[in-house]
Amino acid sequence: MSSEGPLWAHSINWRGERHRLDDHLRGTGERAREHAEAFGCGEAAEFLGLAHDVGKGGCAWQCGLLRAEQEGGRVGLDHKQAGTVLAAKHLPWQFAAVVHGHHGGLPAATDLKALIKDFRSNGAHLAEPINRIVDLIPELAPTTPPVLPDWLSSARSDTALADVDLLTRMLFSSVVDADFLDTADHFRGRPRPRVQAPAMAELRDRYELRRKELLAGRQPSPIDQLRTDVYDQAVTAATGLRGIYRLHVPTGGGKTISAGGYALHHAAAHGMRRVIVAVPFISITEQNADVYRRLLDPDGAGQPVVLEHHSSVDLDGTHGHWSRLAAENWDAPFVVTTTVQLFHSLFARTPSAMRKLHRLAGAVIVLDEVQALPDRLLTPILSALRGLVEHFGATVVLSSATQPELSAIPATRPIAGRTTNTLLADGMTHTLNEKLRRVRYEWRPDTTLAATAAEAATHPQTLTVVNTTKNANTVHRTLTALRPDAQPGEIMHLSTRMTGGHRRETIAAIRTRLAHGAPVTAVSTSLIEAGVDLDFPRLYRAWTLPESMLQAAGRCNRDGRLNGPGTVVIYDPTDGGQPFDRTYRLSMTTARRLFGPDLADPDNLDALAAYYRTRYRTQTGRHATDANGTTGETIEQLRTALDFPAVADAFQMIDDQSGSVVVIRTALAAPDQQALRDAIRVLRAGEPMGPETLRSLQAHTASIPLQELEAAINNRSALLITGDLYEWAGPYHPDRGIEPPAA
Repeated sequence: MSSEGPLWAHSINWRGERHRLDDHLRGTGERAREHAEAFGCGEAAEFLGLAHDVGKGGCAWQCGLLRAEQEGGRVGLDHKQAGTVLAAKHLPWQFAAVVHGHHGGLPAATDLKALIKDFRSNGAHLAEPINRIVDLIPELAPTTPPVLPDWLSSARSDTALADVDLLTRMLFSSVVDADFLDTADHFRGRPRPRVQAPAMAELRDRYELRRKELLAGRQPSPIDQLRTDVYDQAVTAATGLRGIYRLHVPTGGGKTISAGGYALHHAAAHGMRRVIVAVPFISITEQNADVYRRLLDPDGAGQPVVLEHHSSVDLDGTHGHWSRLAAENWDAPFVVTTTVQLFHSLFARTPSAMRKLHRLAGAVIVLDEVQALPDRLLTPILSALRGLVEHFGATVVLSSATQPELSAIPATRPIAGRTTNTLLADGMTHTLNEKLRRVRYEWRPDTTLAATAAEAATHPQTLTVVNTTKNANTVHRTLTALRPDAQPGEIMHLSTRMTGGHRRETIAAIRTRLAHGAPVTAVSTSLIEAGVDLDFPRLYRAWTLPESMLQAAGRCNRDGRLNGPGTVVIYDPTDGGQPFDRTYRLSMTTARRLFGPDLADPDNLDALAAYYRTRYRTQTGRHATDANGTTGETIEQLRTALDFPAVADAFQMIDDQSGSVVVIRTALAAPDQQALRDAIRVLRAGEPMGPETLRSLQAHTASIPLQELEAAINNRSALLITGDLYEWAGPYHPDRGIEPPAA
């Protein structure tokens, strides 16, 4: 092909237009600069965006693109080498990882260094594309290096080197998100409209107005004033400096609304960009997102403010570029997500997982139910959070009704000084805990699931919480057998084997029956324990960790409307299941020494603090390992070595992995079923799409253990959609969802 003709980045779109390479590089560079300005690296990110596809300027690649366009298939030629060499020439060589990994993922530093050395020695062929593109874009031959943060020059200690890891990730995120967006615009045939997000001050004011309207429209509760006191103190603290804060509010104290109020007031006070609320369970994202939507989303057809994102589907496995384009990039002012989704982004290495990471800069990050973070990963998690606060303009709120003693972890002691504070006045948490004590505990050692179900069935309104989805299935079957005369809706089941939409419908039905005094006997896994606003007079909780027992108790006499305390029965079933997590088993040993009959109740804050101190002293750092023997300290060492693949492999938030399946329930209306089929078809075909396609499937996705998913794939009950997302073609129970296989 003639060297004088235009150079192309992408093949023709639906309008018959190819994407000019110089337009793509400039478009990517411009967007990358916008993303990275929030952490002072706009110039460096723009340079890396300009350099990322320089290798496409070679004749071989250009011919390959035209051939692929005519014959189908892919170009099949590497195009990252030239840009990698160019990046290493004008920036510290470590940041060339951004260009080298912009399709396949961030490489290990040792591998990258060897590759750069090889490219420089044996890369005469790289001169052609580099010279061509530099002629088109002179900014790729700067006379001075692109500006990087001042703190980088003193990054010598292990702590500082971990922050270099974080900076590389943030630059990578800025560039790959910019690349995805610019590419998507080309294949759409037009730029995606850039919606101007409301200012944080506007959202703060809307939140305040609607909060007052919400409170005025609710039935008064004896503890309303306590909730107001908590909210007022949190909001008053919002003018404080950016940092790491603890919000310790007992169950029922209005933690969700107080955390949102603090975050919006703090963001408005400091000119911050967004609020990100991360919670450990999908059920909490669903409820919290609903609360925040009511308080923040515009009336009518305006642009939504609140984005709910909890899909953990891996889209790098199949269909290549277009599937990855569907991943969320958190371009919303208020995001509700899961801690798995948040920290997977922080410690992953692939473009689809990391494209949203740059949104954490200048954000208020609320970690709700922080006690649920895995012990073995606390060292790298807290290190990364500290880095976000110190170098990327973030504020972190550690929120919980059972606030863990993180200062007991040696690796976190630097956090416990200047940057960690409480949002509530000293002593207020203990006072609140006493005033919000609304239940009494009974203990049932050496019982069975059937005996517990039989006792629960004798009361008009009860909730029984179990430790596994199989136990939930068993108890629900037992209850229905005990109550053959039960009316529809009297016996309810909740677990992650149900789709998100199915769970929401069930929770709404339970809430309605409770409000009207109608009989309801519910069984649930722990998903109901945090963030789900239900109020039972009597509750049964299988023996578990004290923080979970206390969270469960928050669903009993929640609003303090009973004449006396509600009753929480802690039962210890001999036939009950337990999570397989090693940390859980070790923590249970500690818990049984401090809590139980003739010992402390779960709402004893002093006993809870002693439990956390013992647990963290014995189960963090070198003592806490996963199934492969990896510790948090190991991961932190890998971070300082910039070994991105090893970090991604080692950082697994969930030991017992589950698989995601999309269920088209027969209970759905026909148009809704067809919309799901259409979305599945688009994903299977790898057609151009935006994040709304995956988002539309979230409410229709259930989880099952990987072992069950593998069996379902083999017997054609689970059919591949894309990546590791499957369509469920097996039976789906109208009450229990996807049932576990018979024993």
